[in-house]
Amino acid sequence: MDAMTLLEERRSMGKLTGPAPTREQLDTMYRAALRAPDHKELTPWRFIEITGDGLSRLGDLFAEAESRKSPGIEAQTLDTARKKPLRAPLMIAVIAKVAPDVENVPKQEQVLSAGCAAYAILLAAYAQGLGAMWRTGHYAFDPTVKEGLGVSEQDEIVGFLYIGQLGGRHKLLTERDPEEYVERWT
Repeated sequence: MDAMTLLEERRSMGKLTGPAPTREQLDTMYRAALRAPDHKELTPWRFIEITGDGLSRLGDLFAEAESRKSPGIEAQTLDTARKKPLRAPLMIAVIAKVAPDVENVPKQEQVLSAGCAAYAILLAAYAQGLGAMWRTGHYAFDPTVKEGLGVSEQDEIVGFLYIGQLGGRHKLLTERDPEEYVERWT
């Protein structure tokens, strides 16, 4: 797949099945992520790869977060939270590893760099014929989830990438006119 086709046709895939990506496919995705823009070469990212029983453990962590946020919450809501990580055979939590007090590299820039690394993983997955979905949601900001994943207070969870084999049908891409999003100063 050529680069322009990849950039113009990449789409989020909510229906993902096994098997999980191979070690070689993952290596390609991580190599792409490591090429994200990185002011002062801080490498402000890390990745937590979650598969197998780890997906269930993450689901338990999501349920614990729900329970702490809303004591007495319904069992069905907790069960739904537990099942969220099981939507794909692999999840990658992308963490912005923020270096505080770095001159000319504010926190926002470091978080955006980690976001670029996450997007590179999605592009590399799609380029290899895999499906992927970037989800963030309130779990990325929840202190219980952050603590459970070993994310320090100054760091941020940029998102959870769900990756697997394409399942279900492809949804049509929404056509967008670039002119609707561009303002020109001349």
